[in-house]
Order: sequence, then C-alpha cells, then structure tokens
Amino acid sequence: MPPRLSPWFSPDRHADRRPFLLARNRIVAAIRGWFADRDFIEVDCAALQVSPGNEAHLHAFETSLIQPDASREARYLHTSPEFSCKKLLAAGERRIFNVGHVFRNRERTLTHSPEFTMLEWYRVEEPYRQIVDDSLALLRLAAETAGARRFRWRGHAIDPLAEAEWLTVADAFARHAGVDLLQTLDRDGNADRDALAVQSSIRVAEDDTWSDIFSRILVERVEPHLGSHAPTVLYEYPAVEAALARTSPYDPRVSERFELYACGVELANGFGELTDAQEQRRRFVAEMDLKQAIYGERYPIDEEFLEALTMMPEASGVALGLDRLIMLATGATRIDQVLWTPLA
Repeated sequence: MPPRLSPWFSPDRHADRRPFLLARNRIVAAIRGWFADRDFIEVDCAALQVSPGNEAHLHAFETSLIQPDASREARYLHTSPEFSCKKLLAAGERRIFNVGHVFRNRERTLTHSPEFTMLEWYRVEEPYRQIVDDSLALLRLAAETAGARRFRWRGHAIDPLAEAEWLTVADAFARHAGVDLLQTLDRDGNADRDALAVQSSIRVAEDDTWSDIFSRILVERVEPHLGSHAPTVLYEYPAVEAALARTSPYDPRVSERFELYACGVELANGFGELTDAQEQRRRFVAEMDLKQAIYGERYPIDEEFLEALTMMPEASGVALGLDRLIMLATGATRIDQVLWTPLA
C-alpha cells in the first residue's frame, strides 16, 4: 500500500502548493479584468438545480430540497452553469461570464476533481468564431500572467503563444486514426454504425453504437495528439455529437461545436448555441434513454430551460476548465495543487 500523503492543510504540503495558488489568484484576476475590458457582466449562477444537465455520461450529485411542510423534492448540484446562463440570455443579458464551482461524480484523475472551477461565457448575436478567439486569448493571458514560456504535460511541451492549429474533427480522425468520418454520415447527418465499425482500429463490441465507437477513437487515437505542437482548435463536431450546439449552416453533417486542446489536455468546449427547444428536447430524451440503458438512471429535464430557449436570441458560448488551464500555466502536475481546498 502506498504511503498516505499528509493532509493538504499540513504546513509543509501547503508551502509546496502555495506558489501555484498565488499564481491561480493572479490568473483569475487577469481573466476578470479581460472580461471587464470587453463589457462583460459577471454573473453568479446558483449550484442547486432541478436538472444537473442531460448528457448520458455525466454523473451528478443528488440531494433533497425539504419544504417547510417536510415534503421532499430531488435537486442536483449543477455539472455546468449553462442552463442558468442561457436563462439570463433569455432575460435580456448580452455578454456574461461566470466563474464558479461545478460538480461531477465519478471523475477523479490528475486532471479531474469531483468539484472544480468552470469559466463559462456567452456572447449574444456574435459568431461562433468569436468565442474560439476568446478562448485562445485567455490561454495566452494565463501563460503571460504566470510567466510561462512553455506548457508541459506528459511528454508534450508547447509554446502557448504560438499560432493555434485549426483542425476539423473529420481531418483529425483521418490524420490520427485513418478514419473517413464523413463517409459514415449521410447528407442529413444520420450516423451509420457499421460504416464506422469497419474502419475502426480499436476493438468494437456488438452492442457498441456509432457514438460509442466515435468516443473511443477520439480518446484513444486522436486526443493524445491534439495540442502536441501548438494549441489546437478541434471544430465541426458531427451533428450527432452536437450536444447543445446548432447544426452548421454550411454542412448538416456537422455542428458549430469546438474544443480547445493544449498538450493533449482538453481545456474548453464551446458552441454556436442551439435555440430550437423542440430539437433540444429530442436530444435530451435520447441522452437520458441512453443513460437509463447504461447506468439505470436518468435526470429530469428542466422545462424552464426549454421555455427559455424559445425566448433566447442567437448566441455563442463556451465552458473552460479553469483549474486545468492554471495547471498548464503554472507547471502543476495534479489538479489538487491548484485548488485552495482540495477534496480529501
């Protein structure tokens, strides 16, 4: 059995972590200043929600809301402030950002913590490309604030100020996995499971769906190469993997969804936002059906969120894992080194 680490509040251990934590404070302050300079309003989204989000493989913390009459209602700690932020857009806000804690169960690795800090921001009636540019600007700002000339992680070392590589998901699959992804999608974006399975170099089980195979190829063959020489923008996700993103107006097979990578680490996930409540409900139901089949549970749909979508103007938004960005900028090797009070 490995030796037990001293608690995070041990003076010696805290002294080792303190330089990372002070750098964290400088980075967060610089980010807040960046948004203020661009007329964003900081909002503070409540963590307790009717629904934690409706993605099949995200796992929430559940609790009970006890009313004065002692009746109980299920509530969840949010996995993202996305639903709340979009309700604020429906209410009339136009440029907002939120720095806050979010909660995801079953997630604990060197780059995952069950409680972590997410930076999320939205621009009303501004293009999807703008939030990609924002994400790259904040990556550079974090590096400059921390004095980091290189980001390093698991054998990768990159210049965070270098010009970003832009790579479609289809191009990334062709380059790193030898898969013609678009050949497995019809003109309406519907996926052909067998067409992807026959191209896959990873093991495929009989009950694997197209999305199962896609996800494993992405994680095992593609992601380790992303951001290995410069920050990488992976964009145009297949429409069947759009989540809360709208379909591309240029190609119905793909969506306005991107992710930002550095040193093989995913830092941000952003969308040109879907505002079609009927389509969003269809996606939520499909995701919860999948969750029920795999994990034997499902989360409720936030009906107020779907109502807000009918009122929400076109917008673009993105969620960035702030702790991960701080890790890369400060040279930390574990997420708990950049959390002021990490989970024991």
